[in-house]
Formats: sequence, structure tokens, C-alpha cells
Amino acid sequence: MAGRPPNTSYDLGITRPVTRLSDAFTQFTHVQSTSGIVLLLASISALILANSPLAGAFEEIWQLPMTVQLGSFTLSLTLRGVINDGLMAIFFFVIGLEVKRELVLGELRDPRRASLPIAAAVGGMIVPAAIYVALQAGQPAVHGWGIPVATDIAFVVGCLALLGDRVPSSLRIVLLSLAIADDIGAILVIAIGYTETLHLSWLSLCAAAVIVTLVFQRIGVRSKAIYVALCGAAWLALHEAGIHATIAGVIFGLITPAHSLVSTGKLGDLFERFSDFVRGDFSDDDRDGKRDVIRTVEFAARETISPLERLEAMLHPWVSFVIMPLFALANAGVAVDAAVLAHGTTAAVALGLFIGKPIGIVAASFVAVRAGLARRPEELTWRVLAAGGALCGIGFTMSLFIAELALSGDLLDAAKVGTLLGSAASASVGLLLLRAFLPARAAGTPST
Repeated sequence: MAGRPPNTSYDLGITRPVTRLSDAFTQFTHVQSTSGIVLLLASISALILANSPLAGAFEEIWQLPMTVQLGSFTLSLTLRGVINDGLMAIFFFVIGLEVKRELVLGELRDPRRASLPIAAAVGGMIVPAAIYVALQAGQPAVHGWGIPVATDIAFVVGCLALLGDRVPSSLRIVLLSLAIADDIGAILVIAIGYTETLHLSWLSLCAAAVIVTLVFQRIGVRSKAIYVALCGAAWLALHEAGIHATIAGVIFGLITPAHSLVSTGKLGDLFERFSDFVRGDFSDDDRDGKRDVIRTVEFAARETISPLERLEAMLHPWVSFVIMPLFALANAGVAVDAAVLAHGTTAAVALGLFIGKPIGIVAASFVAVRAGLARRPEELTWRVLAAGGALCGIGFTMSLFIAELALSGDLLDAAKVGTLLGSAASASVGLLLLRAFLPARAAGTPST
């Protein structure tokens, strides 16, 4: 996931210890590289527990049954299912928000600037999948072709942070935009490649929830509770329709408004009009006037930020520091032995990520540039792009997610180990290559 930079904060004169503590925690959770560290620690913990005497008890935790019953309708999931189907819907909602932001406000809104990362993303998906299929053709695990197609941006951002100001802005932009385009592709893979049966009546209910949401947005309904209920209805409908329910998160992320209701200019006019109140010049008896001013300014200040930005800022720490680590704990734990290391599926996933990603990214980018469809920034040399492509072989979150959908039993264990091995190799080689190819500091970066 591509994290957002922290917003500028202002000193309001609040000096309570709990405020200072919460401010420090907020700053910590908005540092992009820290989410990758927390995710790595959760993954290592899951691996250690899965290969320890506590492995049986550890697995039993995730198999705990959880049931919700309303009349004759029953929804039964394990604890792992609640995380993978329920909490990960919030993860995919944030993915949808990020995709919408990039399409409307970011790099992907300009076709000329978006063409290079889009081409790189397409190549970085096709080649890994082709390598996997070539190695697994005729085998039961061939259905897992989607496992090596995705990039885990949390780890990629964490790796880039280790290199500091040596990373040129062009590489950051390309890799982040590539990851967003990659996410779109992975979502399509999940929706199309891993949907077996469809129940149209439930699918119609999901469509109705989306239509009602769009109508409510159009007429100006602002209640979060209503939209949460509609998203929940869509999630349930997709779950019962046979499509993975997390797609509901993507849909609602994509239809979240990206523009604010009140412009910053209008907010400035309000502050000008109410400058007397800001300076404390209201009389003590005029309490109704104070309340009206506070309510108006509060509403205007809140609505100056678009729903997309507000939700992304609110949910990003929860996704990065709670949901994704929980997902890693529930899914990264696998017993590693000689048999699983030698399994063909392990090699197929690992090679798809480690070899397929950089080859696909560089080859597709080269074709797009030579065909005149894309422009490569001068400071982004081909070898630097190749090193960044190697780093994009860190699949992890989405790869594990697709593996859970596609495979089971020994094949699933092999796919998980292949994901871990391929991601670890990609991170190590990508960092080494970037350290070797990048200058002491990025062009245009001031020295410290």
C-alpha cells in the first residue's frame, strides 16, 4: 500500500501528557517505512510459532469458529476467515481509495505520465504468471497462476526508506504508481480468476447497494453510518454471490468522492467573516452566536477535506498497523521442511516473483518507451529501473491472499514458502542493486 505523507500539524497550546503521547503515536503511524517493519515482525513471529512446539495451538487459534445467525440465515467463518474475508475488506477499501486518488488527482490521471508505470505493471504481472504456468503446467497447482503477480508496496516503501535521499523522486513515483496499477490488476485477477459460481440474486443486491450509495452521494447524504451499512450489505451480498467479499471494499473505495464539498477559498472567506470570534471579541452573553460560528466553521473545515482524503487518513494506520500484521500472523505461518522447500510450487512462485517481476517490468517499459507510448525520465536509467523492478518482486500480502483463494493443503504451504523466499530474495537483491547503481544522493536533493 502506498502511504500518504503526514499532514503538517500546528501547536494548539495543548500540553497534556496524553496529547503529547497521542501526537507521537500518530506521527509514528504515518511514517511509511514503519508499517513494513511491523509487517515483517508479524511475519517472522508467525513463521517462528508455526515451526515451534506451539504450532498446533497456534493453528487452533485461527480455526476458532465464529457464527452470526439472523433468523434462518447463518454466516459461519473461522477467525482466519474473519480476518481474510472481513478485515481485509477494509484493506481493499483503502486500496480502492488509493486507486481513486491516483486516477483523479495523482500520477495516473495524466495518460502520458501514467503510461510508463502502467506498462511496467502489466509486464510485471504477465511475465511472473507465465513463468509460474510454464513450471506448473499440467499440475494441480497451475490454478495458482495469480500468486506471483502482485507487489507489496508496504515492504517496497520500507526498502526505499533504507536508502534515504539516494532514491530519485522519479523512481519513487514510478514504483508507487506501478504498485497502484498492480493493485488494480490483482483485484481483477481475484474477481475474475478466482470466482467459480455466481448467484445472480445476491449479485443484484450488491448492485442495488452500490446504486443507492451513488444516489445518496448525489443528493448530499453525509451520514457515515448509512454508508457503512450499505457497504456491509454489499459485502454480504458478494460473499453469498460467490465473489470474494473483499471486492466490496474495492468498489466502495472507487466510488468514494475525491473532491471536497467546500473549497479552501470558501473556508478562507468564512474565517474572514468570523474573524471577530476567532479573536475572542464575542460578548459572553452571545452564546447562540458562538455556537453558530463554531458549527459553521467546524462543518466547513471538515468538508474542505474530501471524503476520500479523510477516510484514507483515518484508516491507513489501522490497515498498516493492525489489519495487515494480523493477516500476516494468520497466514504467513507455515512449517518449513525439506519437502516443502523442494516442492515445484515453491520454486514456481519464488521464480515468478524474483525473476519474472524485474524482467516483465523492464521489458514492458522498454517496449512502451521505444514505441513512443511512454517517456522515461532521464535520471531513471534502465539499470536503476531494473533494480527497482527487482524490489517489486516482494509480493507478500496480496500473494498470500491469492494463495489462500487458489490452493489448499500442501500446495498452499508450498506457495506460502515460495512467496516468502521470492520476496526475501527480491528485497535483498533489489536493495543491493539500488545501492550499487544509485548515486550518493538523488539529483536535486539538498545535502544535509
